[in-house]
Amino acid sequence: MAVHGTVAAGFEGVREEFAAFLAGEEDAPGAQLVVHRSGERVVDLWSDGVTGESLLGVFSSTKGAAYLVTALLVQDGVLDLDRTVASYWPDFAAEGKGGITLRELLAHRAGVIGLDAGFTPEELTDDRAIAARLAGQRPFWQPGRFFGYHGFVIGALVGEVVFRATGRTLQEWYEERIRAPYHLDLWLGLPESEEPRFLTTLPMLPTPEQQAEIEAAAHSPYSLGGIAFNEHAPGNGELYDFPNSRTVRANGQASAGGIGSARGLAGMYAAAAFGLDGRSPLLKPDTAAEFARIHSEGKDLVSGEPQAFGLGFHTYGPHFRCLGAGAFGHSGAAGSLALADPRQGYSYAYTRRRYAFPGGAAPENERLLWSVVRALG
Repeated sequence: MAVHGTVAAGFEGVREEFAAFLAGEEDAPGAQLVVHRSGERVVDLWSDGVTGESLLGVFSSTKGAAYLVTALLVQDGVLDLDRTVASYWPDFAAEGKGGITLRELLAHRAGVIGLDAGFTPEELTDDRAIAARLAGQRPFWQPGRFFGYHGFVIGALVGEVVFRATGRTLQEWYEERIRAPYHLDLWLGLPESEEPRFLTTLPMLPTPEQQAEIEAAAHSPYSLGGIAFNEHAPGNGELYDFPNSRTVRANGQASAGGIGSARGLAGMYAAAAFGLDGRSPLLKPDTAAEFARIHSEGKDLVSGEPQAFGLGFHTYGPHFRCLGAGAFGHSGAAGSLALADPRQGYSYAYTRRRYAFPGGAAPENERLLWSVVRALG
């Protein structure tokens, strides 16, 4: 399987690792890999099945854009992490949610992971509709006491706080302050003009052994995990197909509806942590450190797995031993992963067109990250 693109001197090992992974794949995942050292792009690779210009559904890697907007508004003094969500959005106080702070919400501690009855497919494409339904929902655990991944709704909840505080949507802030100034190929609301570059997400092709693992790990649609991913709702579609809807792409649902490329994701984290195009970093060091600091760690009630969250972002240091303390980013269900490692001075993004087993950050990310760290020396 051919590898295309370029690497800077010293990063040949990254290309070799990317090629070695692809050589072991029976079915092309259609993968992209981009790395910035500080603000300089030093790796720009892709495999057969995609191009460097291709736009893919990045699923929950979208959340990184939502959290970056939130961090900027906190940095500006527009939002206060320790104010209650209800002080911005009074309706949210219903059903005992009045004391939940923005900090707790971002740390996935609010317990508002979904609806008792579920969302319609149309509602799931629209952040304002999601927020309106969740305002009256009771929490699924005592807020602040535990944490669990608010996978399909966190972008809508945080986005409603942004809208109530500023009168503008999170998507509008992202476009104005982040995407457009840096010409990033990461969209929260894909224009019709960019549609020809979009490639549909392809379903997972598990081996018989992998299928057995999937079935053994299955949960009830009425479990916390099932509710969080709307599996209990009539008409709920397959997760891999979510970004294949033009409505999802057009609306830019901030939890999982972003469309982009590895270039766009890596560029966003480079702009956030190091600066891009000769500009200063978007985040001041103290802001980046606060959003990357671990706020929730241990067993996630939704996934049932060990997790570590900062303020929204995954804090990957405890899970990828090659990363520096304070690395922050987010993964997406099809296998994408994007992050910044401020201590080691790089941003990283990996995307793939075919849904990976077992979902979340695809397993090949660990070996690819190690190759980047080795190249950095």
